[in-house]
Amino acid sequence: MPDGDLYARLTDEIRKVIAGQDDAIELALAAFFAGGHVLLEGVPGIGKTLIVRTVAAALNMEFRRVQMTPDLLPYDITGSAIYREDRHEFEFQRGPIFTNFLLADEINRAGARTQSALLEAMQELTVTQDGRVHALPEPFIVFATQNPIEQEGTYPLPQAQLDRFMFKIDLRYPDASVEEEIFKRHHATGMRDAPTQFAVEKVIEAADILAARSRIRETFVRDEVVAYVRALVQATRDADEFIVGASTRAGLMLLMGAKSLARFADRDFVTPDDIQRAFLPTMRHRLVLSPDAELEGLPIDDALDDILASVEVPR
Repeated sequence: MPDGDLYARLTDEIRKVIAGQDDAIELALAAFFAGGHVLLEGVPGIGKTLIVRTVAAALNMEFRRVQMTPDLLPYDITGSAIYREDRHEFEFQRGPIFTNFLLADEINRAGARTQSALLEAMQELTVTQDGRVHALPEPFIVFATQNPIEQEGTYPLPQAQLDRFMFKIDLRYPDASVEEEIFKRHHATGMRDAPTQFAVEKVIEAADILAARSRIRETFVRDEVVAYVRALVQATRDADEFIVGASTRAGLMLLMGAKSLARFADRDFVTPDDIQRAFLPTMRHRLVLSPDAELEGLPIDDALDDILASVEVPR
């Protein structure tokens, strides 16, 4: 089945629940199909968690949600060894991370040790406990949410953790017509929205995801587009607005996200437009503004737009 058809089937189900946010949905699914993890950021009440729950409802795969809180411990996510009296030995009891699709809700409310428990899983697809390595199921993906306000009692994600997310997607308030549609669609639910109330069907199997990821890896990228990505990465390192530029991993993530977007359009090759579409969500959480840029209140997206405008686009 073409990846554009997979994408269309999934978005049709998501739109039963979610009005607007089409850009966010496309980017979230692009990361998902490419094998990347997603960080969703936005003020409370604009649908971050509902988007993730709706995506999960349309997938015929195991889904678990962890509400991240300051008192959550690493083994609450990864699992722990339990002593079995009858066998006189310890047995590893798997935690909620052993799933296909994990929602880490309000990830920045968990402490640094608990956040770090996700690092190995997100990068290596394994959990190490007492010297033993336990493989996670495939596919495995983390969708995390965080709130940009109410920072008291939160723990900012370190750069190493942020770098594990393919995309950071900023959710904004919907426009007037979309917000009216949300009111019409959801006011009768009593603010207890659940995808099942909107008859969301499971339309995608784990095998579909793995097959799509294989096709995405095979998507052709011509040398000029690779050079374009390299020039964009270098431009972030040379820009005075940043004290930390894009890493090699960031460039690879950018290419993978763009390849996914190309497949959504039923193309087997990447265009510069795909690169530009994926550039901001790939880079905005990886770069660190300089003190002068922060003092001026420069939005990081504006600095990234300037880089896109300054780097020559291949034909």
